[in-house]
Amino acid sequence: MPSLPAVEDLRLVLAITRTGSVGTAARELRISQPSASQRLARIERSCGTQLFIRDTRGARATPAGQELARRAEHILGHLEEVYDATRAAVATSAERLVIGTFASLAPILFPLLDAELPDFDIEQDVDHGQHLVGLVAEGTMDAAFIAIADQMVLPRGTVARPVGRDELVLFVPAGVDPPGTGKYPLRERDLPFATYDRGADEIRTRLIAHGAKARRGITLATTVAMARRRSQLALIPRSALSHELGPGERLVPAPFRYRLTLSMVTGTEPPRRLLRLLPHLREALHLKPVRPERIRQ
Repeated sequence: MPSLPAVEDLRLVLAITRTGSVGTAARELRISQPSASQRLARIERSCGTQLFIRDTRGARATPAGQELARRAEHILGHLEEVYDATRAAVATSAERLVIGTFASLAPILFPLLDAELPDFDIEQDVDHGQHLVGLVAEGTMDAAFIAIADQMVLPRGTVARPVGRDELVLFVPAGVDPPGTGKYPLRERDLPFATYDRGADEIRTRLIAHGAKARRGITLATTVAMARRRSQLALIPRSALSHELGPGERLVPAPFRYRLTLSMVTGTEPPRRLLRLLPHLREALHLKPVRPERIRQ
């Protein structure tokens, strides 16, 4: 198998092509002319063809020599960028955060983080909480904002910190009657609902117990859109519409209480900037503070 060309070989071919002289190229590269001639002969043997026509007027590249010079220029150009690119990558990675959350929270959370951390390159990931926590555990994700941390066993080496407590509320579109009173405040009300934890079955059961005809929306945004289009109440976490109520729309208390906690899952040494940002995120998402507690691992 032919040996690969050395960097010095490529520089010699390029210098001879540019100067038109083996002697001038040798002086430019600070080697002796006999050494340059010997190296060129070795390169030509490796290529199996003549690269330069040498006579009293100098050295002229053959078509093969021109092609090798063209490739040498391309390769050397990339080599010259290697250290600069490496330093740039280190500088960029120092300011890079990989953050994941679930689909319903992404349109709310990521714009907040983008505005509050402008000096960071935030790589956004959207997936199910279990998968995101796995990425944190393997070290490929810096933080995952999920709502099931207190409903699962976290992998070793990960820690969950409560961001805040959310609550379920009824979204009332413009022109829609609020819920009734009494034992069945949602009697005969066709009502879409959504949650971002694992409590969908429990919530459906409790809605039906209050008289509703409950149907689940796949995401929070989908559920709100369903309610708006059909002029119906919808049961959603308060954070889902903390910033986007339209004219005449409002949020009213749900007919039952339900615990819903948003947590940030990180490694044992979380990014400090994210830790300092948690109170602001809680306020921006209209979450209630919760007493820090260790979520089982």
